[in-house]
Amino acid sequence: MAKKKEDYDVVIIGAGSAGLTAGIYCGRARLNTLVIEQGLVGGLITSTQGLENYPGFPEGVGGEELMNLFYKQAKRFGCKFKLTGVKEVELTGMDKIVHTFRNEYHAKSVIIATGVKPKPIGCDGEAELIGKGISFCSTCDANNCIGKDVYVVGGGDSAVEEAMYLTKFANKVTLIHRRDQLRAAKSIQERAFECKCLDFIWDSVVKSIGGTDCVTSMVIENVKTKEQRTILPGEGTKDFIVFPYVGLTPKTQIFQGQVEMDQGFIKANEKMETSCPGVYVAGDVRTKTLRQVVTAASDGAIAAVEAENYILTR
Repeated sequence: MAKKKEDYDVVIIGAGSAGLTAGIYCGRARLNTLVIEQGLVGGLITSTQGLENYPGFPEGVGGEELMNLFYKQAKRFGCKFKLTGVKEVELTGMDKIVHTFRNEYHAKSVIIATGVKPKPIGCDGEAELIGKGISFCSTCDANNCIGKDVYVVGGGDSAVEEAMYLTKFANKVTLIHRRDQLRAAKSIQERAFECKCLDFIWDSVVKSIGGTDCVTSMVIENVKTKEQRTILPGEGTKDFIVFPYVGLTPKTQIFQGQVEMDQGFIKANEKMETSCPGVYVAGDVRTKTLRQVVTAASDGAIAAVEAENYILTR
């Protein structure tokens, strides 16, 4: 069956904070704009309960709440949304083509805002237990932690914030970090160290996770002494939950060979221009030093304005 063809001025791939901001700016410029999102509108930040560093919310704001506001604003300015996966793209010609499973979307310009996905620990037994006691989304699986011990692996902002959030549900939460100090922002660290329900295991990495239908054991190793020890379920429980927050992997596989990359992240200049004319990138998926909602929104605004200029002058 032939695919249905639709024409747009701009197609934005990804509906996180960068993609939604780009949509707002493209919509305000009266560009015929389509936003395509395979997963959840709002992206990874929707799983964050307390976002305290986004300007304008002195008491903090939930990630899902903030992204809903972005989404409503983009809709208000006429952006169309398709909730589907992108199968392949053709970006090198003047006519950019984005293929989904049923349709093909033609555009004068494309903005890539596909974001990142959580990186697995990479230890033995992990792959078999994802969704069976290993989770990358604390908001999604917090209720499964009630009455159980929980282990969060990592030491950055996300790991520490999610560990604190999980103390509301779990019997006990322990954060495992490969270093002897956290990498999270100082304000987050201060709150974490004041949290009586949060414990820490320093200088340690996870070597293996065991179990069949649930997590029943975990071997950790001290990176300095090389001493290993086995963690078992707490008294009166038969399993425990593990949340890896050890890094991020860019979602750029479908763009390989069409735009220049650096370790999977898409390279761009200050105008968000990629190596392919008419193709822009915004948010966590591009090479940058700071990955935050506020910088993603900035990227999205710049990419949209530059896409508009490109369309007007091409």
